[in-house]
Amino acid sequence: MTKGWFNVQLNLMRRQTIKAFVIAGTHSGCGKTTLALAFMAALAARGLRVAPFKVGPDFIDPGHHTRITGRSSRNLDGWMLSKAYNQSCFETNTRQADVAVVEGVMGLYDGYDGRSEAGSTAQMAKWLGLPVVLVVDAAGMARSAAAIVHGFESFDPDLSFAGVIFNNLGSPGHFQYLKKAVQDRVRISCIGGVLRDAAVTIPERHLGLVTGDEYIISPKEAGRLAALVEQNLNLDAFLKRLPAIEPKIFGQGRQKRFSRKKVRIAIARDKAFCFYYSDNLELLAACGAELFYFSPLEDQGLPEDLDGIYLGGGYPELFAEKLSENRPMRRQILQLSQNGMPIYGECGGFMYLCEKIRDTQNRVWPMTGCFPFTTRMFTRLKALGYREVVISHDTIIGNAGLCIRGHEFHYSGIDEAPGKYPVKNVYRISARSGLKKTPEGYQVNRTLGSYNHLHFGSRPEVAVNFIQHCVKYNQERAKH
Repeated sequence: MTKGWFNVQLNLMRRQTIKAFVIAGTHSGCGKTTLALAFMAALAARGLRVAPFKVGPDFIDPGHHTRITGRSSRNLDGWMLSKAYNQSCFETNTRQADVAVVEGVMGLYDGYDGRSEAGSTAQMAKWLGLPVVLVVDAAGMARSAAAIVHGFESFDPDLSFAGVIFNNLGSPGHFQYLKKAVQDRVRISCIGGVLRDAAVTIPERHLGLVTGDEYIISPKEAGRLAALVEQNLNLDAFLKRLPAIEPKIFGQGRQKRFSRKKVRIAIARDKAFCFYYSDNLELLAACGAELFYFSPLEDQGLPEDLDGIYLGGGYPELFAEKLSENRPMRRQILQLSQNGMPIYGECGGFMYLCEKIRDTQNRVWPMTGCFPFTTRMFTRLKALGYREVVISHDTIIGNAGLCIRGHEFHYSGIDEAPGKYPVKNVYRISARSGLKKTPEGYQVNRTLGSYNHLHFGSRPEVAVNFIQHCVKYNQERAKH
């Protein structure tokens, strides 16, 4: 495939300006993830360096972005993170890129609540100064599609649009009908239409798409995704119309603080534990951590000479039997917890740190036992939404009074809490609209666990605090 007009132009302005746009939908499930991946695949197939981003607290879509583009996809979030942090993240991660593609969250204007734009795709598009491509699920629609586009266009006059794409079309004639319907009624140009294609799908499960660690998009599938864009819109013309931007206008990047003492932190990373914000790991490294990855599923032991462990979220319930069978790993983590090593677990990682997991068939699988809890899987969603965490007692990630933002999304809960040994409750949590939640966040020795996924970028000192506790543990070990 020839690179086309756009590639020639990029050779002239490489490292100076880039093209960038946002893929947004009218609602969840309209096809924006598929089209975002399709744009990324098409651009990458042309030899362009694509910087991928995802609006909102999502771990799964960024994994697929990364597989398609070969570059780490970053989360942008207008509620968890400040405007300056988001702009800096965008600036930092578009360096050495030709095009930036930002996938939105839910519907274009959906966010933290019904009264503000906080956390919405629209807010992020305005913060970054990027135009929006609106994806409309047009299945079963005719002229009414024009009314929907008109409403989205007029809802916020400060938002800029790069075009509309009609998805799930029944036929080429359906597309021509819709194209005529919007032609004289809205300012947004119709840049393409995509027919229903069951062959272009990614498997799903209860938390959304299957993760990129489990389902790897093959070159053939990436080619089919790229064809969705190449065959259904004029990509050269679209990119030519996009304004060139200079990401450097967004600031000088995040300040990095380094520890004099390097500490060694093990990061659980496999099919069971793969939900991490890239920024969290980078902040730990920037503060003086050497990161070593290990698999609680496959490895019989941890990396040597560790000062801390970080267990992210994922799907431990799907691999509970195999996790349970890996007794050497379970015993080692429990022993280190009892020895006072700083260990931090979120959601799936927290479940692994508990005594047992009870699945939906009522089977019980032993886990590490760092916390005297049994977690139970449910068939319905247990918790979903943004969370603001105020630390109520000094912890390994911060002292009392520190406020951190994050989110919850899980189908399990604590089923049993036998009083084997004392567990300190160290979080006060509030949700949307100030709704108070049951206190959560549990600490035993220096092991901290919770169902909350915290974004360290909301309070970068979280990474500093964790590193400091790892340094302290390192010094204690040196004395013995």
